[in-house]
Amino acid sequence: MSRSNRHSLAIGLTSVLVLATGCAPAWAQETDHAAHHPAAKPAASPSSPRPADPHAGHLPTSPDKSSDDHGTMNHGNMRHGAANPADSEHTGMDHSTMDHSTMDHSGMDHSTMDHSGMDHSGMDHSGMDHSGMDHSGMDHSGMDHASMGHQPGVSEDLPPTAEPREPIPVVTPTDRAAAFPDLDEHLMHGESINSYWALDRLEAWDADEDGTGMAWEAQGWVGTDLNRLWLRSEGERAGGSTESADVEVLYGRAIARWWDAVAGVRHDFAFGGGPSRTYAALGVIGLAPYKFEVSATAYLGESGQLGVGAEAEYEMLFTNRLIGQWLVEGEAWSKDDPAVGIGSGLSKVEAGFRLRYEFHRQFAPYVGVVWERAYGGTADLRRAASGDVDDTRIVAGVRIWF
Repeated sequence: MSRSNRHSLAIGLTSVLVLATGCAPAWAQETDHAAHHPAAKPAASPSSPRPADPHAGHLPTSPDKSSDDHGTMNHGNMRHGAANPADSEHTGMDHSTMDHSTMDHSGMDHSTMDHSGMDHSGMDHSGMDHSGMDHSGMDHSGMDHASMGHQPGVSEDLPPTAEPREPIPVVTPTDRAAAFPDLDEHLMHGESINSYWALDRLEAWDADEDGTGMAWEAQGWVGTDLNRLWLRSEGERAGGSTESADVEVLYGRAIARWWDAVAGVRHDFAFGGGPSRTYAALGVIGLAPYKFEVSATAYLGESGQLGVGAEAEYEMLFTNRLIGQWLVEGEAWSKDDPAVGIGSGLSKVEAGFRLRYEFHRQFAPYVGVVWERAYGGTADLRRAASGDVDDTRIVAGVRIWF
């Protein structure tokens, strides 16, 4: 054989060996896996189903990866929530009995995992370290946390008729007696002597041809919470002379919360040549609902003269120091008394509004407007004396109490 033929034969044998070496692993793998696919057998009866292989579809791992370290596993491509057993790699596995506390989940990518179909109620999360897990990419919207026992303090739903877990004890008569003990009189009302004096109105106005007009109203009391001595006075001046003035001395007794009954005498002083008058007085003083300060008094005079006087005040706070005071008062008499300018029926009505500013609680200047009108026989007597029946005036004054 020539040298060239021997060279060609060597090249051919080398090519055959290379091809055989490359095809051998493929043939061996095909031969090895052939045993995994045996010939089809007759279908098993429904009474003896073939158990599903829990690891069906998993790629075989090398012997050095046989440990339970799931940290190196990529669960992102595993469909834990698949409803079809044939489409799920872990279908049939019970994770509730697995101890995840020793597993390293820090390297696991849970962002693509569907946890909506997983039952975490039986898993013990107390030993798991979630500090290294990134939950920002996880979608918990499909998870039912109510069935996982995550609601704090809720173990079961109680029926509407169930008793509370810590029932409130029933209030007994003994409990009520302890809460509202009987108070002695000295505990309800103090026995100390107190007093209050107020110049409620001291004001002036322009009286036109009569010059400057002035008026005052004052009241005060001294005594205990139950028993008091009341003093009241009011009057007017015009053109430098006093037109009317009276004073009342009354005994007051508390008859209800915020209310006193009063009884005493009233004396009208004589001015302008007219006579003085004295009346017995009986009435009430108190605070009505909605904080209306009310006083009503009946008077009994000589020859059976009977009169009634009433007054109501209401204070409106614009600020803590700027206060508006509304006032309405009136008088009525049963008989004519021309000597003192009183006619029968409704005698007069006065209404006014005064706005004061309390620089100090006990001292407050004010300005206001007052309207006064006489009625009935009193109006006739004023006309006969060339007096005003209807009068509106702007006033300025001061309120003082101590």
